[in-house]
Amino acid sequence: MRKIILIYLFVLSISFHLFAQEKIPVGQITTPYGKILVSLDQKTPKHQESFIQLAEAGYWDSLTFNRVIPNFVAQAGCPDTEEGFNDPEYLLAPEFHPDLTHVYGAVGAGRDGNAEKLSARCQFYIVQNPEGLPRLDGDYTVFGHVVKGMDVIEQIVRVKRDENDEPLKPVTLSIKILYLTPPEYQKLIN
Repeated sequence: MRKIILIYLFVLSISFHLFAQEKIPVGQITTPYGKILVSLDQKTPKHQESFIQLAEAGYWDSLTFNRVIPNFVAQAGCPDTEEGFNDPEYLLAPEFHPDLTHVYGAVGAGRDGNAEKLSARCQFYIVQNPEGLPRLDGDYTVFGHVVKGMDVIEQIVRVKRDENDEPLKPVTLSIKILYLTPPEYQKLIN
């Protein structure tokens, strides 16, 4: 009887461990050109939390990639109002980390020219320049990286655009958060 109880407890502890595995949040951006999957970095917890919160609230689902520039970035999330830059509730303190730089596929937080380098929660951009954009390091917070879908970004930055680099035909987006186990995440990025 004691062996049965020990085996039961062992199986229960393994089952608990498997079910209690920490899930990894991944942003899934759906566009007319395909899906982009973004790994959100834990080294920038406030930006990660904000991105998840806005995605789960459906904030970006009526917005577009509003600025696309080949060999630079695809920027999204700019609402028609200035709230993202003027309301302290919508601003985040920078979270610069030496491991998070503006390499190809980096996801960063937009901002205006404020001296504190506060990020606008509503805007993000994806670095499309194959050489990266090191001049932006230390000025804009990088909080993630595209793990799949840079081919989609390549298409988006090449759409016809006006003199303000806004696509002539809106490039819509919707964002949801996928919660993956470590094995699911490894399968995704391989």
